Amino acid sequence: MEKYYLAVDIGASSGRHILSHMENGKMVLEEVYRFPNGMEEHEGEKIWNVDALFEEIKTGMKKCRELGKIPVSVGIDTWAVDFVLLDQNDERIGNAVAYRDERTKNMDEKVYELIAESELYGRTGIQKQIFNTIYQLMALKTKNPTALGKASKLLMIPDYFNYLLTEKAVTEYTNATTTQLVNAQSKEWDEELIQRLGYPVSIFQQIKEPGTELGSLKEDIAKEVGYPCKVVLPATHDTGSAVVAVPVAGEEDVLYISSGTWSLMGTELQEADCSEESRQRNLTNEGGYQYRFRYLKNIMGLWMIQSVKKEIGGALGFGEICEAASKCDITSIVDCNDDRFLAPANMTEEVKAACRESGQKEPEGIAEVAAVIYNSLSRCYANAKKEIEHRTGRHYDSIHIIGGGANADYLNCLTAEATGSRVLAGPVEATAIGNLAVQMIADGALGSLQDARKCILESFPIKRYESIKTDGRTV
Repeated sequence: MEKYYLAVDIGASSGRHILSHMENGKMVLEEVYRFPNGMEEHEGEKIWNVDALFEEIKTGMKKCRELGKIPVSVGIDTWAVDFVLLDQNDERIGNAVAYRDERTKNMDEKVYELIAESELYGRTGIQKQIFNTIYQLMALKTKNPTALGKASKLLMIPDYFNYLLTEKAVTEYTNATTTQLVNAQSKEWDEELIQRLGYPVSIFQQIKEPGTELGSLKEDIAKEVGYPCKVVLPATHDTGSAVVAVPVAGEEDVLYISSGTWSLMGTELQEADCSEESRQRNLTNEGGYQYRFRYLKNIMGLWMIQSVKKEIGGALGFGEICEAASKCDITSIVDCNDDRFLAPANMTEEVKAACRESGQKEPEGIAEVAAVIYNSLSRCYANAKKEIEHRTGRHYDSIHIIGGGANADYLNCLTAEATGSRVLAGPVEATAIGNLAVQMIADGALGSLQDARKCILESFPIKRYESIKTDGRTV
């Protein structure tokens, strides 16, 4: 009888339930349910509809019962930094506000009145991003102190879903680090920092590492979905799960790009680099599986392509847009990391304006706009690679591109050309695979992280790119 494991992988634009089992030593995936997600405007805020998302989580779990494939465990991963607050009666306080909401504007200045930016980085190793939880909490403290005062629990988004499933309130380590409130040395909440900022220490839950078994589904949830199963913490930060799935055969140094809505380019360190130079270069030390550090740079990513597709892409698919872009000869470049591309009213017009303001040719039509974005991303990747090599003292001959962006052939070719490195693209469903791998390790189906990565390498197709003139070919 097959042993099944279920990953619930929720991204900014969609979620999916993926079952996996082992067959002839390889991981086999089966997508059983997919549902849409996205920010909504509500009461003047950009929010996540977490009630609807939880209903989708349960609906996908019911699909497993309908298929007769009952998982032994389920793990949930989502994006980072966002959270909910619960009151003394465990009722949610306010909305689950999304990180692209403007409430954090100028909140960095208020934080730095209480702790210097350099000291904050030295303690946490986390780069400044205006949407980090630390700034979201400062927005609450400044604009809605009553809500913060009523709170008894702060739960990151996946922690909240786990709480609804099990009534166990904990915070998973990889997601906790993205709050910019976890000490990089102790790997626990930095209570002194939290107190200095004027946030209530009591709302922060115990940090648990990936692979922790939370317990079984609540009786009413088990009855509703049709079966009991364990809830296991994967790396609940989706990038943390994706990095677990980097397909390598051993303990070699890896350079990866987790390519999706965001592009996160980095490597793994055993100790955080909290140096001033690292801060100046805007590199970050996010928590990883087995307390490794994901030393990386956040790059705006395919959010830009997703946006222009909605605006001017019509019925074109992402593959068609990528192919059309590859035939353009426009050479204009924009800085993908500029805050102007975080949440513009119109991404297409913002890209054109950036080109115009810098004296470059303005792109016309979806193909040229996409070409500008793809070329700009590859330039960002090349710069980030140099910075990471400089800080780590390592040289990376290969770049592993994991996640949905592994399908972007033109971007992968440009990346190989811009970085001078071999690009190995895949697996596409890296986040779900990494989520599943952690569950399998916890259950004993896989022996270790190294075993899991070797299994992933042997289980899924990987494409190889050497230069812009080389077609992707399976290796």
